[in-house]
Formats: sequence, C-alpha cells, structure tokens
Amino acid sequence: MNSTEWKKVSLDDPIQFIKGVGPKKALLLQKLQLTAIEDFLYFLPFRYEDRSQLKTISTLIPGEFSTFTAEVLNAGVIYMGRRKRVFEVIFQDETGTTRARWFRFNETYMLEKFKTGAKLIVSGKPTVNKRSGVEIVHPDTERVTDETTISLEGGKIVPVYHTTDGLHQKSMRSILSNVLEKYLPLVDEVLPEEIIRRHKLLTRSEAFQKAHFPPSADFIAKDLDTFKTPAQKRLIFEELFLIQTGLAYRKKHAGEIKTGMAFKTRGDLIKKFIKLLPFQLTEAQKRVLAEIMADLEKEKPMNRLIQGDVGSGKTIVALTALLTAVDNESQAALMVPTEILAEQHYLNIRPYCDALGIELALVTGTLKGKERKAIYQDIETGKTRIIVGTHSLVQKEIQFKQLGLAVVDEQHRFGVLQREAIGKKGNHPHLLIMTATPIPRSLALTIYGDMDVSFLDEFPPGRQPITTRVFYEKQQDKAYALMESELKMGRQAFVVCPLIEESEVMDLKAAVTVFESIQERFPHLAACLIHGKLKKEERQEIMSRFLRNEVQVLVATTVIEVGIDIPNATVMIIEHAERFGLAQLHQLRGRVGRGKHASHCLLAAYFPISEEGKARMKAMQNSRDGFEIAEEDLKIRGPGDFMGTRQSGLPVLKIANLIRDIKILDVARKEAFALIDRDPNLEAPENQPLKNAVHRLLGKHLPLMDII
Repeated sequence: MNSTEWKKVSLDDPIQFIKGVGPKKALLLQKLQLTAIEDFLYFLPFRYEDRSQLKTISTLIPGEFSTFTAEVLNAGVIYMGRRKRVFEVIFQDETGTTRARWFRFNETYMLEKFKTGAKLIVSGKPTVNKRSGVEIVHPDTERVTDETTISLEGGKIVPVYHTTDGLHQKSMRSILSNVLEKYLPLVDEVLPEEIIRRHKLLTRSEAFQKAHFPPSADFIAKDLDTFKTPAQKRLIFEELFLIQTGLAYRKKHAGEIKTGMAFKTRGDLIKKFIKLLPFQLTEAQKRVLAEIMADLEKEKPMNRLIQGDVGSGKTIVALTALLTAVDNESQAALMVPTEILAEQHYLNIRPYCDALGIELALVTGTLKGKERKAIYQDIETGKTRIIVGTHSLVQKEIQFKQLGLAVVDEQHRFGVLQREAIGKKGNHPHLLIMTATPIPRSLALTIYGDMDVSFLDEFPPGRQPITTRVFYEKQQDKAYALMESELKMGRQAFVVCPLIEESEVMDLKAAVTVFESIQERFPHLAACLIHGKLKKEERQEIMSRFLRNEVQVLVATTVIEVGIDIPNATVMIIEHAERFGLAQLHQLRGRVGRGKHASHCLLAAYFPISEEGKARMKAMQNSRDGFEIAEEDLKIRGPGDFMGTRQSGLPVLKIANLIRDIKILDVARKEAFALIDRDPNLEAPENQPLKNAVHRLLGKHLPLMDII
C-alpha cells in the first residue's frame, strides 16, 4: 500500500468496509461491540489452538483441552427427562467415536451444520459421562472445507475468538487477517521510547500482529492462554499505562485549584460532639479523622475515599467531618443512593444536631409543595447547615448558600456525573467519598487512582460473631426454626427478599408472598413488611417500631441493605440468596451482629443454582472479612462490572484483567505518575502521541475531568 492509499483509510473507519464483512456481518459484529477498525485490533483471541498437534478420538484425555477432526455419524435432538432438550452429535474418525452435546441451541442451524458425513474440526475439554462414556459439552466446531488449509489455519497456531450466532471462527480469522494487512501500517507508537526500552517491550504494531496470529516458533500454549506472551503483555501494559496516565494527570492538576476553603479543625462544636458520644472512638477512626482534618485545613479541596467494612463506624467519621464544616460557617451535604438510607442517616444524625443546636434537613424525591419550597429556601439562605439527601441534592432547584463539604455515601451506586455535580454546588467544596463495600487493591488503584484513600480497618468493641449457613430448598424449615428459637429469647430478625429481574413490582410481590407466609407460620409474632413503595412516614414508623422491639420480624426488600442499625436483631434470613451478588450478601449480613448477642446469617438458596451462585455461597460461609470477600467477588464476576466499574467514569478494560495483571498494573502506575511529575502537561514532543492516545481513550469517559 502506498502513502496515497494510506490517507484514504483510518483506524476510525467503520467495519462494513473491511474485506469480507459487508452490512449483514457488520450488524452481527456490533453485538460484540465491534464497530470500528480499532475495535478489531483490541479484540484479542481468548484461546489459541495448535493445529499441528491434532489428536484422534481414541487419544482424547478427560479434562485435557484437545482438538481433533472427525465426521458426523449422527445428529439430532434428544430428550433428557420430560422437558429438557439436548442437541447431540456423534463424531467418528478412524480410531473411534465420541459424542458432543449442546444445551443451548438453534435446532435449524444445528441440523444444517451437522449433516451426516460433514467433516469438522472439534475443540473442547472431554469429560466422562457414567452412562455414555467420553463426551464434550458445547465444543467449538468448524466445518472443514478445501479452504481450511489456508495459511490462517492449516498446521498453524489458530486464534479462537468470541463470536455470536451466524458468525463463524473462520470468518473472524479472515476478517482479522484483512484488518491487520491493510491497517497495521497506520498503527502509531504511543508509549515513550524510554519506557519501551526500559521494559524491553515489543513495538505496538508487532504486538498486535503476534497477539492475533502468533508465529509457531513462539508457541507456548500456557503463556498464550494466560496472556503472558511478550505481545500480550505489551498491550496489557499499554492499556493500564494510558489509564494511569489520565489518573496521574487528574491528581496532579487537582492540586492546582487554590480556591477551596481551608477549615479550622477540632473546634468547640467538635469537642461538644465527642462528649455526647456514648462510646470511645476506635484507633482506626481517630487515624482516619486525623487524615481528613489534615485535608480540610488546606485550601486544596479534599478528594478522599474512606473504605470501611460493614459496621466499622463510617457514619461517626462522616458526621465529625460534616460538623467541622458547620464549625467554619459553611454548609455540609451528605448524599446517599436511596431514600430509606437517607432517612436512616437523618434519624441517626438528628439527635446530635438537636443537642448541638444545628439545623438539619432531609431532601428526597418525595418532597412536595410547601414543605419542599420551605426546605429549599432554608438551604438557600444558609439557615439549614447540614443537608442529608438522595441524588435530589444535585437538582438545579437546590441552591446552597455556601457548601463547604460534600460527603457521598455508597458511592458505587452513583454515576460519575452525579458525583461531579454535587461538587459543583459550591466553590470547590471538599469531597469525602465513603463505601462500606471493600474494594480490592487492584480495582481501587484503577478506579480511584486520583484520590487519597483511608481505611477503617478496625471494628468498634463489642461486635459479635456472625455464623453464616446455607439452607437449600428441603432445609428451609430448619432456617426458620433457628429464627424462632432466637425470637423466643427476645431477639429480632430480618427476612430479605431479592430484586427479581430489576422490577420493583416483582420485588414487591415476592416480599408480600414471604410476609404472608411468615404470618401464617408464626401467627403469635409481630411482623411488618417494608419496601421502597411505602410512603416515607410509613417507613419511618415501621423502623421506629422495629427499633423499639414492638416488631419481631421485619420482612424487607433490599432497601435495608445499608444503614440500618438494630442492635437486638440477631438473625438475617436472605431468601433466594443465590440471586444476590457477593458484595450485596456481605452488606446484608452486616445488618446483624451489631449488639451484644451472637448472630446468624441464613442463606436460603433454591435450585437451579449456577456455579457462580455456589461460589458465592461458599465464600460467604468461609469469610467475614470484607476485603477477602471483595477479592473473591472480583474473581467470580470479573472486573468488567464489579462494584459499578461501568459507573466509575473509566472505560471497560478490553485486554487487561485486574486479577491476572496486578503486577503489570503496579509497574504501569509507577511509570505513569513519574512521567506526569516530569512532564505535567505532556508538552514534550516525544510525549505528543501519548497525549493523543490518553485523550482518545479517556476523553469521552471523563468529560468533566478536562483531561490533558
């Protein structure tokens, strides 16, 4: 291709113009988030096959991934039981036969593909079925044609890509080959030469070529499949380095804002507040408060994250910070994701505010008419000093007289724009973000690389152990019998129902059914039902009665996930626990064990349960440590959507994996922060390609960070 032709093409070109694609395949590729040429470059194979090492059916070893060629002897739908349909294919070669089974399939497509006599390349991990012998479930298959011997496949290392119905591996390999041939000359280097040299990295174009089509001489199956080849490691480093460079830039330039308010700390209001507390602060709370106070004393606005496990005392730390703002003639806001959590915080904080003579307001979406107008007016005039609310706090109608501190609780529930919006309500107010869900270090470095982080890693004295047990369908009576024995001793219990199919209506229906069942089972006990559809006054009345032990069993939807503090509650039954995420299960468990009695978390699970669901149940039984659970959650779910990563304002990782690549992340982070220290605006000519790449990757994801 000559230079004139190069100018006609771009990495932003739409995919339908690639040789072998066209409009029909372009629609299929869009399902895989492949819309432009550059998307293909980063769409790496998830596995590789060494076609020079084909096996025969007789040499297949159970548990060992293998590839073989065979003919279809027979194919069709069979029934396992009355309803379960399975598509089964019997393969044969000169050494024997084996069967393959699919549990999810399009019958018309499968019958067409697996015609008797058709020859296919079959790849998968054989297992032993006690009844039918060796079989492979959901193998990858590809029809063998005269063209299969082309250089992309025959006797070579063959890339295997994620596909979708109607899009075959052969087509993907052909398309990728065409992309690389035509567009690889357009791939510019984005990493600084000194970093490439220091870490002995491949060039960017060489890395793309070898990651998609590894040369046979470089083939080490284990390294390829674990993303440890030089080509893969180069691309992983690049992706993490670009993100860390953006975060380093953001942190560096956040310090240039000098228009924030420097507070005087440890004033009279704080001293009075500490005397009101019926307990001593933990050493962890004192340490974190010292870090916060050091931030508040600077003109540079605080940008700090507090990580603390369930029950570690974040609310008292937050209230101390809020009161410090009030002590400095400023207003302070606490923003939380749900109305019931806002109400709970408001009720917990109000006694202290009343004792200290501080005006406090609750702002939620249910405020109406005169009450709403009066509250908004008191906020605007500065009469109200502390405001607790939901995302309603970022509405245009709410005007603060002088917002000096914004605290965002359970921040992963908010999108990046909402978190930025609360910060724009004042003149660069201090920002304190809290989460009760511990975040693995690798993820924290990626999402919060521009923030200072504090850890509340100590529980207040008196926290009681919580025994966690799983009860499957036929054991449900045992779970409720245990609950009843606790209630007979004067304790109280939560019964939580899941959110089903993201539907408030379905959620409410499930809770009502369980509530009615408990009333029938325990007619002598006082039980109440609480959910998000109730009016604020009704919810507050129910919670007040539960706190006074007038209600023994509280049936609830997930509205009670965080912020509810009932010391006498010692039993948490979670219905359909297999439907909850691990972090959410841990949060719910934290609602008990808050008093002087040992507590129980009973996970009621129903079949069918996925392998992920079983892994979550096991993790809950094995650990109470929030950080251990967070690490396990990251392993089970992967980093793509863990803890609202998609809401964090950062792009979803295309190549890197935060579990597998933590060592590369550490190196990339150090290099990125060191580079921004040397060249804060990436003004050096040799850093211009990097500057463009960072903006290209992060510009649309962090529109409010004014990146580079």
